Parts: sequence; structure tokens; C-alpha cells
Amino acid sequence: MNYSACTSILVGPQATMDGSVLIGRNEDAKAAWPKHFIVHPATTVATPPQFVSTDNGFTMPLPTQAAKYTATPEWTDKYGLFEEDGINEYGVAMSATESTYSNERVLGADPLVKDGLGEEAMVTVVLPYVKTAREGVARLGQLIEQYGTNESNGILFADQQEAWYLETGAGHYWVAQRIPANAYAVVANQMAIQAVDFADADNFMFAKNLQAFVTDNHLNPHPDRFIWREIFGTQDQSDLYYNTPRVWYGQKRFTPQVSQEPQSFDLPFIQYADRLLSVDDAQQYLSSHFEETPYDPVGSGTAEQKHRFRPVSLAKTQESHVLQLRPNMTPGLAGIQWLAMGVGAQSVYVPFYAGIDSTPEAYHLGTETYDSKSAYWTYKLVSVLLDAHYHTALPTVSETQKALRIAFKQAVQETDRGAQTLSGTELSRYLTQRSNEVDELGLKRYRELAATLITRATDLGPLNYHQDLNL
Repeated sequence: MNYSACTSILVGPQATMDGSVLIGRNEDAKAAWPKHFIVHPATTVATPPQFVSTDNGFTMPLPTQAAKYTATPEWTDKYGLFEEDGINEYGVAMSATESTYSNERVLGADPLVKDGLGEEAMVTVVLPYVKTAREGVARLGQLIEQYGTNESNGILFADQQEAWYLETGAGHYWVAQRIPANAYAVVANQMAIQAVDFADADNFMFAKNLQAFVTDNHLNPHPDRFIWREIFGTQDQSDLYYNTPRVWYGQKRFTPQVSQEPQSFDLPFIQYADRLLSVDDAQQYLSSHFEETPYDPVGSGTAEQKHRFRPVSLAKTQESHVLQLRPNMTPGLAGIQWLAMGVGAQSVYVPFYAGIDSTPEAYHLGTETYDSKSAYWTYKLVSVLLDAHYHTALPTVSETQKALRIAFKQAVQETDRGAQTLSGTELSRYLTQRSNEVDELGLKRYRELAATLITRATDLGPLNYHQDLNL
């Protein structure tokens, strides 16, 4: 499978309204390819287990101790696990990956490794074994250097203190940058990191011998500085239509005072918002499709304008997530995995606490054929019904989304209050119960919404005729 179409956002703690660290991403691949949502329990074994990829045969030993973590794997492991995103019991969040592309120069010097570590395995072999975001960066980087990677990617890490973005370039080289505490970044299928300061250990991590590799192979077009995305990335026509407009739109939403063009290779990686951001802002960006511009596919622009650029939220989104790490709380309570199954613009972000022990049965169901009991297919069905009569059905869908967003916010506040005196297994049971109740509300409302849309659509077909009822 070719995974190549995600969009990501990272926000530092001083850039948010409540001091949260936020990372989020749309997982985009196929329009009908269900995701599940599970909790892996903590495990301890005597003998180091072997990880073997069903995708490309990548193999490595794993540590004997693994922490509890949440994940959103594929409905089948035929092409690999693709666990994609989650939060572990130590309060470390990870989202993998934002697909990117290395240029021919660097691939000629350090080719991709066919059986190397790829997207489908990254969360599985990293997230259960780290206790901070920096440890996550270091572990993944070490594995890339040791085993190589079979593709170019960007990977998001966060804990309650900071957010990091790691990019792989070529077969064995990588760099990671900490998002400044008062800043944000949006990324869209391009190498994003710009100037690398090799003396700044607080804000940058990188592969051993990275500078020597670039120098020895004459890869740097500007020897007086080290601009990662110019050395390792691409700048071609597909970027101008597929990638840069999504970055432009995110920065237009959050930093409107800065005038930029959608087809610019000079959009900054690190940017500063004109206001403090919230989890809502991250969700709204990941659900966006160039609203209030001529490029909105369901807007009022010309046919050419509406199809000029690839939007952030689109039919091929399998799931969208925002991982929120809130300050001054224990990890299980601090972490919230806001999960929207299917298309973010047409679904709703359901809050699941990181401290849960299990997920509802509906999130364990769903194959490539529609299943009314599956959470993925419940939200996807509304998308299909909405698309059939978009402008007619949109007000009804938007009304349900708004009501659920309000209900979910209230539920989080109530859960926080109820959890204040709880700890250990009592806390995890409570968080599991509350998360399940919130999810049941979302599924119930979306099933009711689907029934309403189906009923109303019976009078909207092309063979309809408004006849005189007296005849």
C-alpha cells in the first residue's frame, strides 16, 4: 500500500490556551479502509520478543518490558500493523507518519532500505518503550541508523513539556527539531525542517555523522548553512499543488497577518499564531478544506479553482486524531486522544483518556465491506450520505457535530472533576467507563443522523417529480 497523503499539526505549551502540548494528524490512504482503536496492556516477558513485519519483512528484537499504550491499527495486518498514533502510560504521545520525499541526490548517496523500518512498524517498536518525547526521538533515530528505513517520513512526538518533529532523509539519516514552546507547525507531505543548529542540543537531535555524510557527498547547495529540507527534500510541481497549499492554509488560519502565497517553497516550518490556540483549532485545521477561499472543493469558486489544490480533509482520510497532553495532571488523566473515525470534516472527534484499559467493541470491528456495528463504518456512512446531497444535508450534519462537540467538552470537565480523588486501578476503571459512555453517545447520535439523512434522501432522487396531489 502507498501511504502518502497525511497532514500534521504540532503546538507548543505556551502557544495553547490551557498549556497543553498538541500533536495531530490525518491518516490518509484509501476511502474505504477501516481503522480499529485498541489498548495494549503493559507486558513483561523473560525472553526478548522478535518483531517481524508482515509488510516488508523488517525484523528486530524488542525489549522485555513494554508499557501500556493506545493505538489505531488497520483492520488487517496483511500489509503491516500501521498502529499510527497513541499515548503510552508515561504520557508520551506519538503519531507516525507524515509521508515525505527525499531527492535523487541523497538517495543516490544513501538508498532506502527495502527491508528497513517503515511507517507500519514505527509506533509498535517505539511507543511502548519510551518515557519522554525526547526518548522517543532518540530511540527511533537510533533504529533508523541501525536498520535503515524503506521510506521518507515525518514523525510527531509529545509529552506534557514539549513537542518534537523527526524527519528521515534517505536510508539512514534523520534530524529532529523541538517545536518552540510558543510556536506551532503544520506539515503536508514535504520535508519541513529548515536550518539545523548542530550546537543546540536543547532544540535539535540528529543522526551521527550527518554533517560528514552531507559534506563527503557534496549534497549541500549552500555550504555556509545547513538547511535540511533543501539538502534532503524535493521542490517540484507536485509539491506546488499537493503540498504547499495545505501549509499555506494552516498558517493563513493561525497567522493571518503574514501575507504568503499557496504555491511558495519559502513557507516557514516554525510559525507563531496571532492568538493562543486550543484543541478545537487543531481539530478544525485537520477538518478543513480551504473554506472561505476559492479553492474549497464544495465552495463557490470556479470548477478549476475548486480542484486546483489538494485539501487537508478529504474522502481518503481513514482517521484523524489530536493527541492532547495537559499540564499538572497524572499521565493517564492528562492525555486525551481525540479520535475522529473517517473524514474529519464529516465525523466528530471523540475524547478517549490515555488511562483507559480498553476500548468499545465497535472500535474492534470493521473490514473493507460496510458493517453497521463498526465505529469506523458508522461515521463513514454519514460521510457517504452527506456527499450524495452535500449542500442539502450539511446543515443537519453540522448541527449534530456542534451538539456533540459541546457534549464532549462537558463530559471532559465532568470526568476531570470525578477523577480528582482517584488513582491506580480505580482511576483507570473510571476513565474507561467515562470514555465508553462518551463514545456511545457519539455512535448513537451518528446512527440517528444516518437514519435521518436516508429518510430525507428518499425525496431527492433524479426520477422525482413534484406532482399535483389532487391528481
